[in-house]
Parts: sequence; C-alpha cells; structure tokens
Amino acid sequence: MFAGRVAIVTGASSGIGRGSALAFAAAGASVAVVDIDVVGAAETTDAIRKAGGDAETIRCDVTDDSDVAAMVQTTVERWGRLDMAHNNAGISPHTGDTVACTKADWDRVIGVNLTGVWLCMHHELRAMLELGGGAIVNTSSGVAFKAFPGQPPYLASKHGVVGLTKGAALEFAEHNIRVNCICPGTVLTPLVEQKLGLLYDEQFMRQANPMKRFGEAAEIAAAAVWLCSDAASFVNGAVLPVDGGTVAG
Repeated sequence: MFAGRVAIVTGASSGIGRGSALAFAAAGASVAVVDIDVVGAAETTDAIRKAGGDAETIRCDVTDDSDVAAMVQTTVERWGRLDMAHNNAGISPHTGDTVACTKADWDRVIGVNLTGVWLCMHHELRAMLELGGGAIVNTSSGVAFKAFPGQPPYLASKHGVVGLTKGAALEFAEHNIRVNCICPGTVLTPLVEQKLGLLYDEQFMRQANPMKRFGEAAEIAAAAVWLCSDAASFVNGAVLPVDGGTVAG
C-alpha cells in the first residue's frame, strides 16, 4: 500500500503511537519513529526492523520549534521525502477542575497537545508542499464531542486539535494535501493501565462503552493508516470517532 512512501509518527514510544508506527510500516512505509522517550521509541523501531520494515528513531520534544523542524529535516534527509504524518503525541495528566488546575498544568498540556500538533503541521506541510502532496492525521479524543469534568486543559487542547485540522484541511486541499483527525475512545494503553483503579473505574468504563470493552491501539492505528491511504483520497477535514460508538450515544 505504502511502498516507497515515508511517514512520521509522533508519540510512537508506546500505546497508540507505537501501534500506528507498526501499522504504517506493515503497510510498506518507511517510518520516522518520533518521541521524547527515545528508549521506548527505539523499542518500536526495533520491532519494525525485526518485522522486515524500515524505521529510524528520532528524539523530539513537540513543544520545541527547533526540535520539530529538525525532526522533519532529518526525515527528509534520511528518505528524501515526507508523504504522511500521524501527529499523535499527547498527555493527559490529572489537573483537577477549572479552579484547581494550575497555570503550569494548563501550559504543559496545551503545549504538548495543541501547540505540538500545530508545530508538527507547520513543518510537515512545508515538506509536503515541496513534494506536491501528502496526508496528515491528528489525534484528538472523544472528549471533543462529549466533555467531562476535571481536565480543562485536556478538553481545550483536544477541541483545539479539531479546529486546527479543519482549518488546515481547507487551506491545503488545492495542494493535494489532506488533513484529517481521529478521536479515539478509551484505549487500553500503558498510560490508561496505570490509571485503572486510581483515577478510572475499569468496570464502569467498560460498561459505559456500547461494545462493552476498551479499544486496542491497532484499531486506532488502522483508522490512521486508512485516512492516509489512497482509499481515503476524497476524505478531507473529517473528524472520525474510533470509539465503539461512545459518542453516538
């Protein structure tokens, strides 16, 4: 599917990002495996290579403009092009409600989840314009449809990702660049597993989903791969829930 094409996946050290990097590689793409956690990213890279794929680990703090610029430059220098990107890096720390949340909490979450996505697109789009086309998928969240209390910067950032996605989709459609967004439901990633029993009630969360289960990273990755594929050539500016039907209710 993606033979000869190159993809960037951020937040690829574990969870959805690792699943996405593996999926793009399995579909034939060369993959820049990007994360601030280089140990985890290197494990993802190793897994791709052991499966016969082509990947490189790139350390990047998505809140740092120079880091993001270098990430894209390194990718293009390594493979000569950039066709696809899954901007997935994000955090969801417990911040408390709108009164309890501190300015430092706010800045950190907005910096990674929203500014980070904008910075990635800012540099990725330049490379894609030079190439003459491309596809970008940003990770938002089901909370962009249905809010919940206790994490105001997370809610704001994920709503913001939807707006960034739609705007960029309109701006670059005539340049053969598509920009879409996926909104995962609860996926059993290492981050979620750490919170089960502490912040999350596992049984309640399972029962709250119409399919009575958590999602898997591979299921989210499959949506990202499809959105970047030629099969989705007329899909642009879409905001796609991948959540077992949660936001439908």
